[in-house]
Amino acid sequence: MSQGDVGHLEYPTTDLRASKASCSTVFGWSFRDIPGMEDYALFSTPGGQQGGFSGRRRAEDPTDKGPIAHVEVADIDAALVTINQLGGRTLTPKTRISDQFDFYALFLDNAGNRLGLWSPA
Repeated sequence: MSQGDVGHLEYPTTDLRASKASCSTVFGWSFRDIPGMEDYALFSTPGGQQGGFSGRRRAEDPTDKGPIAHVEVADIDAALVTINQLGGRTLTPKTRISDQFDFYALFLDNAGNRLGLWSPA
């Protein structure tokens, strides 16, 4: 990791099991549980990005405000169908950004966090 790289993404959740299942199904993320921290799980993306889901009751709740992490997918429409089936909700359907920057969509995950999708097609 280098200066300025994103070192860790953390998402709050009200249902750790459902969040893990959803991101594993939709994005292919793998999870590692930490002994003694039953309310937290680390994830790794297929490309190696690291992060975590916190089910701890803290000051932060799942939110539709603030920065948006965009997850790259092969098919935005298919991902949104699965996200909605797993308890999420589409906020912005697949939308062309430009010829140079391709497509995006926004959704609320099953815990209520706002996230984005990005795809070249």
